[in-house]
Amino acid sequence: MSVTEPAPVAQPPAHEGILRRQTQRESAARTYARSLPIVPVRARGLTIEGADGRRYLDCLSGAGTLALGHNHPVVLEAIRKVIDSGAPLHVLDLATPVKDAFTTELFATLPGELADNARIQFCGPAGTDAVEAAFKLVRAATGRTGLLTFTGAYHGMTAGALDASGGATDVRVTRLPFPQDYRCPFGTGGERGAALAARWTEHLLDDRKGGVPSPAGMIVEPVQGEGGVNPAPDSWLRRMRRITEDRSIPLIADEVQTGVGRTGAFWAVEHSGVVPDVMVLSKAIGGSLPLAVIVYRAELDLWQPGAHAGTFRGNQLAMAAGAATLAYVRENQLADRAAVLGARMLARLTELRAHHPGIGDVRGRGLMIGMELVDPERAPLPAETGDDHPAPPPDPALALAVQQECLRRGLIVELGGRHNAVVRLLPPLTLTDEQASAVVDRLADALAAATRFPHRRTTAGPTT
Repeated sequence: MSVTEPAPVAQPPAHEGILRRQTQRESAARTYARSLPIVPVRARGLTIEGADGRRYLDCLSGAGTLALGHNHPVVLEAIRKVIDSGAPLHVLDLATPVKDAFTTELFATLPGELADNARIQFCGPAGTDAVEAAFKLVRAATGRTGLLTFTGAYHGMTAGALDASGGATDVRVTRLPFPQDYRCPFGTGGERGAALAARWTEHLLDDRKGGVPSPAGMIVEPVQGEGGVNPAPDSWLRRMRRITEDRSIPLIADEVQTGVGRTGAFWAVEHSGVVPDVMVLSKAIGGSLPLAVIVYRAELDLWQPGAHAGTFRGNQLAMAAGAATLAYVRENQLADRAAVLGARMLARLTELRAHHPGIGDVRGRGLMIGMELVDPERAPLPAETGDDHPAPPPDPALALAVQQECLRRGLIVELGGRHNAVVRLLPPLTLTDEQASAVVDRLADALAAATRFPHRRTTAGPTT
C-alpha cells in the first residue's frame, strides 16, 4: 500500500449495526432488548449463540415458553411433519387432525376432575388474550361483572388483564392480599400470614358494608412470576378454593407461566390438590410457538357463538409443536425432574445467601426460581415496622448489576418483583445436572463481582 493511500477504516461488527438499527427503529416500549444487548443467531437446548460468536446459557427461556429449550428435536420434527404434509397452516377455528391431537394430549394432562367435564376455547396467540377470554366467560356465566385479584399479580398487557395486575392505577377490580413469607403484608409471614390473608378475603366478601358485590370470578397465579417468584402456600390456595366454592364464585387459575411441568407438577395447582373452574394456558403449551387457550367446566359454557373470537386461533404449527412438547414432558416425567433439580438449585442458592448479606431471600418452586437482592445497610429497625424481623429494602441497582455481570459470564437471567430486585431463573426442563451447576456457579460469580465492583453497576452489556 502506498504511503499516500488512506488506511482502510475498520468496519464495526455486524451485530453492532443490528443493535444500533434496533435502537433507532423499534419503539421505546421494547423490554428485554434493553438489558440483553445480544443478537441470537443459533440456539439449541439451554445454549444461545450470538452474532458476535459468544455463547450464553439461557435461563430466560422465552419468559418460560421453552419448556424443552431451544429447537428440541421432537418439536422440530413435529413442525416439519405438518409442513411436509401439505396441511393448511391457517384455518381459523375449524377442526383439523392436528388440533384434535393437541386437544387430546392437553386433556390427558389436566387434573382428572376437570378433564372429565371440560370445554376448551382457542384464543388469540398470547396469554393475555386467554385471560380476557376467561373474564368474558365467567361474566357471561354468572351475570356479574366484578373480579377478585391479588396484590403483585401479573396477567398480561391488554386492558382487562392489566386491570387485574398489580401495577394497575385505574382499579376496576377488588385487590386482595397475596401471602408472602419474606415481605408479609401483616408482618408475620409463614402459615400465620397466609391465614390472615385468607381471613381478610373471607371477611371482605361477607361484609355487607365492604363495598364488594358478589364477583364474577377470582383469578390467581399459583406462583407469582413477574410479582417476584412468590409461590402461593398450598393451604392458602385450598382455602381460596373453599371460599369461592361456598360463594359460587368461579376460580380462575392463571397457569400461563407455571404450567407444563415448570413448578415440579404438570400444573402448579396440583401441588395443593385444587381443581379450578377455569385454567388459562399459554407459553409452553405451544412448544415455542404462539398458542393460548382456556379450559373450563362445561357448566360455564354459556356464552354465544363469536363471544370471543380471533383470526389466529388455529395455529397448526403451534398445536403440533405443543402436542409434541406436552407428550414429551409427560412421558419423560420432566415435572418430577424439575422438582428435584429445582430443589437442588434452591439449596445451593440458600447456602450462597449465608455468605452474601445482599441476598435477602431465595424462593421458588421447581425450575421457577427467584433471588431477591436487598440493601442490608438500610435495614429498618423492628420498632419502625412492628415486625420482629423486618426485611431490608430491595436493591434494584444491585439486581441490575448482577444481571449485567451474568451476561458478561455468558448467563441470561431476568429481573422481576415489585422493584425489579428479584433475579429470576426459568431454565428449560431439559436442564442437566452439569448445566444446573454451571448456572449457579456463574450466578455466584456475578453476584460477587457486582458486590466487589459497585462502579460497574451502571455499565450495560457484555464484555468481549
